[in-house]
Amino acid sequence: MIRIKDIINELELFAPLSLQESFDNAGLQVGDVNQVATGVLLCLDVTEEVIDEAIERECNLIVSHHPLAFRPFKSLTGKTYVERCMIKACKYDLVVYSAHTNLDNAAGGVNFRFAEMIGLENVRVLKPMKGLLLKLVTFVPVAYEEIVRNALFSAGAGSIGNYDQCGFSVSGDGTFRANEGCHPFCGELGETHHEKEIRLEVVLPKYRREAVTRALLATHPYEEPVIDFYALENSWSQVGSAVVGELPAEDNERDFLLRIKDIFHVGCVHHSPFTGRPVREVAVCGGSGAFLINDAIAYGADVFITGEAKYNDFYDVEDRILLATIGHYESEVCTKEIFYNIISKKFPNFAVHFSNVNSNPVKYL
Repeated sequence: MIRIKDIINELELFAPLSLQESFDNAGLQVGDVNQVATGVLLCLDVTEEVIDEAIERECNLIVSHHPLAFRPFKSLTGKTYVERCMIKACKYDLVVYSAHTNLDNAAGGVNFRFAEMIGLENVRVLKPMKGLLLKLVTFVPVAYEEIVRNALFSAGAGSIGNYDQCGFSVSGDGTFRANEGCHPFCGELGETHHEKEIRLEVVLPKYRREAVTRALLATHPYEEPVIDFYALENSWSQVGSAVVGELPAEDNERDFLLRIKDIFHVGCVHHSPFTGRPVREVAVCGGSGAFLINDAIAYGADVFITGEAKYNDFYDVEDRILLATIGHYESEVCTKEIFYNIISKKFPNFAVHFSNVNSNPVKYL
C-alpha cells in the first residue's frame, strides 16, 4: 500500500524544497497526503483540463512542474482558473504537488536533462548555489569513531562533489565532570575525567541537518555529545542555476540550431545574430533563464539556450555569445520524464501516467 506522502518523500529526496528560489511556491499545493495513492498524473502545468484528466484516470495525485498556487490569494470563489482547480481538487479529494525551481536547481534536474537531450558532455552547474552547506564537528571516544562516522555518512553527510564518505579526524584529549543526576558513559560522578577522543568533521547540506543529528544521537555513547554546526559560504557545485557542457565535436551555429529545433520539436528558434564562431561550449537553462546570460558569457560559452528572453537581451549580447530561445513550455516539458523516472524507480509497479493535455498557453499559427 503506497501513500501519497511516500511518493512525495521520493520527489523531495531528489529535489529538496530547500533548493527552491525565494520567490517560488514549490511543494504541496492542496490535498491530504496521508491517503492511499491510486495513481499519479504528471504534467507541466495544472489546468482545469488536467484536473478532469486526473479524475477520469482515477489518479488522486497530480505532480506538476509549475506550482498551481504560485501567487497568494485570499478567497476561493472560482473567479480564476487557479481557484477553480483548487475547488475541484478539494471536491474530488485530489492532491496537487509541484517541484519547480527546486527541480531546476537539483543535481540531475531539469537543466541536466536539457543537456542530456542535446548530447552535452562534461556537464557542470553554471551558477552554483551558496549558503546551503554546513560543517558538523563532534568528538567521540576512540572505540566509537567508525560507528559514528558511518552513521553520519549513511544519513547523508560527507559528500563533496562526486566524492562521498569524505571526513576528517584527529585525536586529542577530552575532559568533563559528571555532576549529580548524570549517567556518564565513562568516568565517575564528581570527578574530572580525561578521555582519548576523536574529533570528527563532515560537510552536509542544510536540509540533511535533522537526519544527521538523529544519526549522531542514536550512535554516540555520551549523554551530551558535542554537536557543532558551522555555516559555510562555499558554493555547492552540484546544485544551482543552468548547466554548461561540451559538444562531442564542434558544430556551426546554423546547423546546431536546426538540430535544437528538431530535438525539441519546436516550430521556430529565436536567436541573436550569428557570431561566426564554431559552437563547442553550450550553456542551457530551462524556462526563463535570461538572467543568466552574463554568467554564460563570463564562463566563455559559445551558445546560451533558454526558454524565453526579452527583446533587448538579443541586442545586449552583441557578438559575445549566440543567444537562442525555444519557448518556456518546450524547454521544460521534459520534467514529466524526470518525475516518471523518480517515481517508477522506487515504485516500479505503481500506475504513473503522462498527461495528454498540451498546457502550453502560447500558440503558434
